[in-house]
Amino acid sequence: MTDKFIFRFVAAVSVFVFLVVFLLSLKILPRPAVVPSFAVFLPRLNAILNGTCTVLLLFSLYFIKQKKIAIHKRINIVAFILSSLFLVSYILFHYLTPETRYGDVNGDGMVSPAELAAAGGMRTLYFCILVPHIILAAVVLPLILLSFYRGLQMQVEKHKKIVRWAFPIWLYVTVTGVIVYLMISPYYHF
Repeated sequence: MTDKFIFRFVAAVSVFVFLVVFLLSLKILPRPAVVPSFAVFLPRLNAILNGTCTVLLLFSLYFIKQKKIAIHKRINIVAFILSSLFLVSYILFHYLTPETRYGDVNGDGMVSPAELAAAGGMRTLYFCILVPHIILAAVVLPLILLSFYRGLQMQVEKHKKIVRWAFPIWLYVTVTGVIVYLMISPYYHF
C-alpha cells in the first residue's frame, strides 16, 4: 500500500466517523421509538473502555521506554481494538437514546432555571471538559490511525513523529471520557 492510499483511507474513515457523529447530533436520523434495554449499559461500557485504554496507553509508554517493542505493539493493538469498540458503542448509544443534558434532573430534555441554578458551576466545569474532549477526539482519530499503521509497518521515525502528538491527545481523550461519564451519568433518564 502506498502512503497516498493510506492517507486517503485515513481521511475517508475520519470524515465518515465525523459525519455520522455530526448527523447524530443534529437528530435528523430516524431513531427507534423505544430505547432498547441494553442501551442503558452503553455509557458505563464506554467509560470502562476509555478507562482501560488510559491504563493501556500508560503501559504502552512504559514498555516502549524499556525498549520492549513486542509488548508495546501488543498493548497498542489491544488499545486500538478497545477504542474501536468504544467508537461503535458510542455511536450506537447516541443513535438509540435521547440526548442527555447536564443538570436535567427531571429528565424532560430541558434544563429549567431551577435545575440550572442547582447545577451551578459544575455545569460550566462539565462543558469546559466536554468541549475540548469532543474537539480532540475528532482530531486524534486520524493521528491514531496513521500512527498505528506506521507502527505496524515498523516505520519507527514516522511513527514517533505522529505519536508525539497522538499519544498525549489520545490519553487526554480517554481520561476525560471517564470524567465526562462520571459527571453526566446522574442525568441519564431512559
